Amino acid sequence: MKGRAFWRIACACRHSNYAAQLMRWRLDQRRVLITGASKGIGAAVAEVMLERGAQVWLVARGEQDLDHFSSRLKQQYGDQAVNTTAMDVINTEQRTALLDTIGKQWGGLDCLINNVGSNIRLPAIDYSTRIYQRLFATNLDSAFFLTQSCYPWLQNSANAAVVNIASVAGLAHMRSGVVYGMTKAALLQMTRNLAVEWAPDGIRVNAIAPWYTDTPLARQVLEDDQYRDAVLARTPMQRIGSAEEMATATAFLCMPAAGYVTGQCLSVDGGVGINLFS
Repeated sequence: MKGRAFWRIACACRHSNYAAQLMRWRLDQRRVLITGASKGIGAAVAEVMLERGAQVWLVARGEQDLDHFSSRLKQQYGDQAVNTTAMDVINTEQRTALLDTIGKQWGGLDCLINNVGSNIRLPAIDYSTRIYQRLFATNLDSAFFLTQSCYPWLQNSANAAVVNIASVAGLAHMRSGVVYGMTKAALLQMTRNLAVEWAPDGIRVNAIAPWYTDTPLARQVLEDDQYRDAVLARTPMQRIGSAEEMATATAFLCMPAAGYVTGQCLSVDGGVGINLFS
């Protein structure tokens, strides 16, 4: 073989191998359902997924916020890449209608991001039954029943992934209220159990545990300078996390590159989870 021909073939092989490796870090043509997707971490996840080639279905309660956000995304990524449904994921009938619509338009699903969540901070003795049940319905029940309903689609996907957005509050005490912490701890146990139960079906189930993140929900608390200073003093990296940092961790867990990762909780917390005493 002549020298030039050899190098042409060698370069082509190298390029082909590089392209194959690159695709392991992409989400091209993956169909991704994201709850709580009009702002905060959910919105950041949507953008990161789209940047990596996925199609997204965004769910949120606030129709106006959802329409405004999705319009911007459609301008950048095209109408076919972005779908939306304004709904409350704790409502059984609305979940059923959502899945019917997705089934008709997409015919399946590859990734599910259970991001929707809420909190009401109170001393333990001040939680009413109504508030307790509302937080569990929003943070835990909706994730379980939506994931359960999506199982047949995920089972038929070539590389299915579920990512649950949990919290450091599900791993250790923090000043977020006992009920919020309980819901996130339960979400992490759901992650572990489903990862084992569904592994034979080719479905990976993981979670991320954010610390304080620059989102509308967290800003309400961090506006208190004394509280913010206490958070930063406890955080080894001395800053608040960004929604994009949570989103990139979430996207990684959906990629082929993470194909042997399941049942794990990835703490995206600036080191706070290992800062026992400093």
